[in-house]
Amino acid sequence: MRASLASALMASPSPAVSPGSTVRQILQPAVIVGALGYFVDIYDLILFSIVRKTSLADLGLTGDQLVNQGLFLLNLQMVGMLVGGIIFGVLGDRLGRVTVLFSSILLYSVANLANGFVHSVEAYAVWRFIAGVGLAGELGGSITLVSEVLTKETRAYGTTMVATIGVFGAVVGGLVADLVSWRTAFFIGGGLGLALLVLRMSVAESGMFRHMQTSAGVARGNFIALFTNWTRFGKYLRCILIGLPTWFVIGVLVTLAPEFAAALGVMGPIKAAYAVSFAYLGITVGDLASGLLSQQLGSRKKVVRGFLLLTLAGIGAYLLVRGESAAVFYGLVFLLGLGVGYWVVFVTIGAEQFGTNIRATVATTVPNFVRGSLVPVTVAFTWCKAQVGILPGAAVVGGACIAIALAALHGLQETHGKDLDYLEPS
Repeated sequence: MRASLASALMASPSPAVSPGSTVRQILQPAVIVGALGYFVDIYDLILFSIVRKTSLADLGLTGDQLVNQGLFLLNLQMVGMLVGGIIFGVLGDRLGRVTVLFSSILLYSVANLANGFVHSVEAYAVWRFIAGVGLAGELGGSITLVSEVLTKETRAYGTTMVATIGVFGAVVGGLVADLVSWRTAFFIGGGLGLALLVLRMSVAESGMFRHMQTSAGVARGNFIALFTNWTRFGKYLRCILIGLPTWFVIGVLVTLAPEFAAALGVMGPIKAAYAVSFAYLGITVGDLASGLLSQQLGSRKKVVRGFLLLTLAGIGAYLLVRGESAAVFYGLVFLLGLGVGYWVVFVTIGAEQFGTNIRATVATTVPNFVRGSLVPVTVAFTWCKAQVGILPGAAVVGGACIAIALAALHGLQETHGKDLDYLEPS
């Protein structure tokens, strides 16, 4: 049975939402600082994809090593995010959402500063893994906190603001990396993260979590519980699988944009930094549009389905272009980003599917399992590329990711307007 936590909120009841109060509801520390935190998180998360070629070339790698070692380091970062997602997700439900946000940003900021000092691939690998662990806690913690402090009428606006401002960090990262050396770009990211710790002091813990702490016999952050019940496990797995295409697009099509451009005969040089910036500019627009549409349509599922189909169309256009200009190619990269701009709705769905005592665990592990899925996705892509070539290989893997996501979405519960004031049974 679901145990109501409504009594915990009687001391500070949520007011009826009017057009005039909506902005005041959204513009509070948890949302503003969460958005800035995710901005720094995305800047640091995507920075390696931006500086992959230049940094590895500076370390003495050439030719196929730039792709093979680049994918290896990216996969290590994603494995780190898998590990960090579990650690910070469990801690978020046991120690609090705010505690996790402090801890994660401190870890990934220090790791990214260290990345600026590496002089070997081995050291690079160690610090990318550690950075991945730290980066894992930011988004899930922020989305969980915002979902719990805002009313059900306004939480979609709050999570949209977090994601829209946050993903713009990749656009800034691309511009910064084009103006300064790759080492300096890492230093800037680490410094921004440490500076953000000061703002985090203004953020208070959610009322739902504080009340849960006082409830006797409540199992908090039980990650294993997600696998001990088939219904719960199926719901959890579907939450992960609907995000599968996002990191295929970012980790394969965008990260390897220079290689795809060469295979497509694109006229003019293609810079990885510009490709990442255009992709995340598209994701920024997509996150804003998908978040607002889910609120206006009263449905998360309809919006995700529409954006998955848009992603499929974008992948097709990206892989079929031949001999076009660099401007057209970057435009297609923007379209790819727009298609996977359902990320904010995808993460919100995960947070809304489960009770307060396991919500942070789910909201933090789900996006990081999706990021970690890049490992098998790149393995599959590498195998397909060896069998049929880079373009058909990408089409096969991309099509499979879309098909899996659509099938997973079909079995999920609609969560728009759902009351989150309940506990998940043990």
